[in-house]
Amino acid sequence: MKQAYATELAGSNNLLTLPKDLATGKGCSECISEALDFLGRLDVLVNNAGAGKLGSSIENTSSEDWDWHIDINLKSVFLLTQASVPHLAATKGCVINVSSIAAQRPFPNLLPYCVSKAAVDQLTRCCALELASKGIRVNAINPATVVTEFHEKAGMGKEAAAEFYQESASAHPIGRVGTPLDIANMCLFLASTDNAGWITGQTWLMDGGRLLTCQAGKALSQAAN
Repeated sequence: MKQAYATELAGSNNLLTLPKDLATGKGCSECISEALDFLGRLDVLVNNAGAGKLGSSIENTSSEDWDWHIDINLKSVFLLTQASVPHLAATKGCVINVSSIAAQRPFPNLLPYCVSKAAVDQLTRCCALELASKGIRVNAINPATVVTEFHEKAGMGKEAAAEFYQESASAHPIGRVGTPLDIANMCLFLASTDNAGWITGQTWLMDGGRLLTCQAGKALSQAAN
């Protein structure tokens, strides 16, 4: 059913869905192997799997929840990249990791998510350094708020998530939250050897100016006026 839906969305049969457990070496190896069987070669790996749970603080995060965040957000990136190296080396391809603004700015009650994404940024740099000699570029994208199912699945609920997106628009100086297309366009840029062939080991902040602002700054601005 998922494959049929993906084909319908893509408008062609050139899209393959592979439900796998990306927290295991077996699942990641199978994913790469089956993708190669379908595509014939591997040019770009986009590590986009990610998840979080609202209310995860230092005091109430269980070891199981900690492992859950690390498995999805970090371990999957490590394992998929590891399995892809020989195939990307053959095509002089690249890896694009979808990280988060939370890797660079802490948010309350999202501790394991923030930590796991910060680790993704460092993994990006380490892999870029190690794989450059093989002709493989590795970069990361760090989005702020993007309209996806992330917040709803994190425990916010559909209506609350919609309200959150509306309220968050003003927190981004550009005046809106991000869209999946914003992220996809950056992936296309980083994947292009013509446009980004000399770029590796970088974390690309895509936040509509969000990191430039803070609540304290807003309060000071209001007081000054």
